[in-house]
Amino acid sequence: MEMRWFLSKIQDDFRGGKINLEKTQRLLEKLDIRCSYIHVKQIFKTSDYPVVLSLENHCSTAQQEVMADNLQATFGESLLSDMLDDFPDTLPSPEALKFKILVKNKKIGTLKETHERKGSDKRGDNQDKETGVKKLPGVMLFKKKKTRKLKIALALSDLVIYTKAEKFKSFQHSRLYQQFNENNSIGETQARKLSKLRVHEFIFHTRKFITRIYPKATRADSSNFNPQEFWNIGCQMVALNFQTPGLPMDLQNGKFLDNGGSGYILKPHFLRESKSYFNPSNIKEGMPITLTIRLISGIQLPLTHSSSNKGDSLVIIEVFGVPNDQMKQQTRVIKKNAFSPRWNETFTFIIHVPELALIRFVVEGQGLIAGNEFLGQYTLPLLCMNKGYRRIPLFSRMGESLEPASLFVYVWYVR
Repeated sequence: MEMRWFLSKIQDDFRGGKINLEKTQRLLEKLDIRCSYIHVKQIFKTSDYPVVLSLENHCSTAQQEVMADNLQATFGESLLSDMLDDFPDTLPSPEALKFKILVKNKKIGTLKETHERKGSDKRGDNQDKETGVKKLPGVMLFKKKKTRKLKIALALSDLVIYTKAEKFKSFQHSRLYQQFNENNSIGETQARKLSKLRVHEFIFHTRKFITRIYPKATRADSSNFNPQEFWNIGCQMVALNFQTPGLPMDLQNGKFLDNGGSGYILKPHFLRESKSYFNPSNIKEGMPITLTIRLISGIQLPLTHSSSNKGDSLVIIEVFGVPNDQMKQQTRVIKKNAFSPRWNETFTFIIHVPELALIRFVVEGQGLIAGNEFLGQYTLPLLCMNKGYRRIPLFSRMGESLEPASLFVYVWYVR
């Protein structure tokens, strides 16, 4: 099955000084690692669709066995520990995996071997998985990279079914050798370069395999990149530092308002079809939308730091999507009325790929010395906007509701 979905991926990113992994591992061997009790019903309170539990695993094999025991004891039958009967060699849809928790980690062997071992005692049964670069025959490299062997406990390995973590080597290697249940993680710098040089191969890759993009290691301040550029090429998991508010997180939260906030969104047909030659940087055909927004007024807008209802307010309407669609327009400044400003201004946007477009409303207070002050925002997919008179709620920089603060608008679009 082609990979048809965008997934909402949470990545907690802890960065600090260098960690001595060998010393940490010895300390962990002396600890009894236990999972906090989690009620499975709470995990699926927001959505019935599957949860992917990505493990950052630096533990010894003994502790990996403890992890496997705790995962099984905590999640019980909700933990997917064997392939589904109807999907022995293809990825199931999220619909088939409802109320299931999938473990993402390194894995030894095949799904068939895992199925044959089901019910057997796997304690103490460990295998090595080589990582690193091997020396090519007949080729002298400038510096040989050491091949490192990572020990994996079979008990933990067998809990990895459809989300096996596999190092990305090249698109050609993936086409020839990558298995359907193997997922790749690619750093943002490499992914950005590949998206420019080999965009068609990249989109073809995301049709077949779950692809995760993660922030580069130099983001020591836990800053974020713009996830839109990787949604444009079909990457399913675009990992962000959720603890850092700002534009990227606004786009993330707005993107996944679609499909009832379930965390899964069906990708547009041109990112799913094998015969599609879609290139987000070179749109040759399509059915553009003409979007018209009349911004009428504001209602009880948030106060600036001066705590005065007589602030000077303005609204910026931004479009995020493929490069040709990205633009913004701004209202005039309403002086000394942040409580109920009235603009009555109309803005028109021509959007070539509406399936990927997000609309962002940003309210700011004008500042002459320190610059404009962010007051609130709301982001949503273009195709989730209803026509007619609408009330736009506002959220703070931290993503909290600023109710009753809102904008009153009239929306219309034609294709």
